[in-house]
Amino acid sequence: MKNKYYAYHIPSINESGILNSWEECEKKVSGRANAAYKSFKTRKEAEQWLEAGADYSFKKDFEPGIYFDAGTGRGMGVEASVTDEKGENLLSKILSHDELNEFGKLVLGNDVTNNYGELLAMKFALKLAIKKKVKKIFGDSRLVINHWSKGFVKIENVSRGTLELIDEVFDLRKKFEDSGGAVIHVAGEDNPADLGFHK
Repeated sequence: MKNKYYAYHIPSINESGILNSWEECEKKVSGRANAAYKSFKTRKEAEQWLEAGADYSFKKDFEPGIYFDAGTGRGMGVEASVTDEKGENLLSKILSHDELNEFGKLVLGNDVTNNYGELLAMKFALKLAIKKKVKKIFGDSRLVINHWSKGFVKIENVSRGTLELIDEVFDLRKKFEDSGGAVIHVAGEDNPADLGFHK
């Protein structure tokens, strides 16, 4: 298994660092307000991110399109994220500002799964792509991209609400792909919408 590096910054105590495991990083940031953290393939990338102020918008060049993600690491439950290739938040173009947190993300709380958050984020990405005539959307959830959004699901393992959302996303994906759109899987570290909460 390849190494990953976990950079973190905790503004309240002005502490930053780079760790070698998600478990170490989680212990550092859990319960800390406004803690920022992200995984990287190389130590150099982690260092650059910290030098840039642990700014989630500090990204390398990504292919143009709409990106989606979900995560649970900020301590407020599952959050959904939809951005462009520069990491600019796009949820405000489809939801009211009152529905979003200070980071431009939709907080879903603790009563849904991260997979549900990924699926909901994909729904918003598809709606935006159809509306704006964008031809590519990207996400890092293989379950959502390769299975749920294609209608493949083990019914006994998911809630009724998730099944309803699967049906809705399936229909949106069909409309998107029928008009020439493509849904593409990327790694978490290659996703500008990444919330930095990947293990």
